[in-house]
Amino acid sequence: MNGIVDLTTLLQSLVPRLAEDAYVFCSVPGPLSDYAALEPVAAIREPEGLTLVVPAAVAEREGFDFQGRYRQITLTVHSSLEAVGLTAAVSAALAASAIPANVVAGFYHDHLFVPEDKADKALQLLKQLSGSAE
Repeated sequence: MNGIVDLTTLLQSLVPRLAEDAYVFCSVPGPLSDYAALEPVAAIREPEGLTLVVPAAVAEREGFDFQGRYRQITLTVHSSLEAVGLTAAVSAALAASAIPANVVAGFYHDHLFVPEDKADKALQLLKQLSGSAE
């Protein structure tokens, strides 16, 4: 199944879904295999270390340092990795309301991590964006 490329269709089909758990971003040393049992929702290798996105409860249990708690909003539309403008449109809509978004693209969906205290507002804005797409 191929993902959607057309921006208008993507915006009309966003169907954002807010996850229940709070997540955090942590930088840890060593290889991903050392942390696989924690089942991170995302992992990114950087020169400074391995960034993990894990539930806040996991980070607290493991004693990881982190700053801020985030909620995950999944755009349930199957977006193509070749689509142009979706991240920009979503980011612009949130930025207009001073809501930062950390975007992680999966094969099927885009996932936004927004500050926990702004998650409900972000979800509302994304629903409005979807309804207002022309």
